[in-house]
Amino acid sequence: MRYLSIYRPLTGEEGGMPDAAHMAAMGKLVEEMTRSGALISTEPLRPRSAGARVRLSGGQLTVSEETQRAGGFAFIKAGSREEAIELTKQFLKVAGDGECEIREVMEFAPQPA
Repeated sequence: MRYLSIYRPLTGEEGGMPDAAHMAAMGKLVEEMTRSGALISTEPLRPRSAGARVRLSGGQLTVSEETQRAGGFAFIKAGSREEAIELTKQFLKVAGDGECEIREVMEFAPQPA
C-alpha cells in the first residue's frame, strides 16, 4: 500500500533551510528509507505565500491565500496503516516538532513491485 504523508512543522522559519546537522540526519534517514523500499519520494514545500487555495462551491470558483502550513511531503510504501504510522514516527523524530497527516493512496491499477 502507498501512503501520502504531509508534514506540518510547529516551529522554525517557514521555507527556511535547516542547519547542517539536521540536513545530515534527514539525509541519512531518507537514504535508509529509500534503500529499504519504504520511501518512494519526498520533497520540501515552499512557504504558504507561494501557494494558493482554489475552491469550487456551488459552481463558483474562488482563490484565496493558503492558511495551512506544510513543510513537505513523502510518498511511502508500507504493508499496513500501522507500518505507515511507525515510518512516520521515525521521520518526526528527525524532523522535529510537528505533525504528519497520513492518507492511504487508492490504487486502481497494478503498481510496480
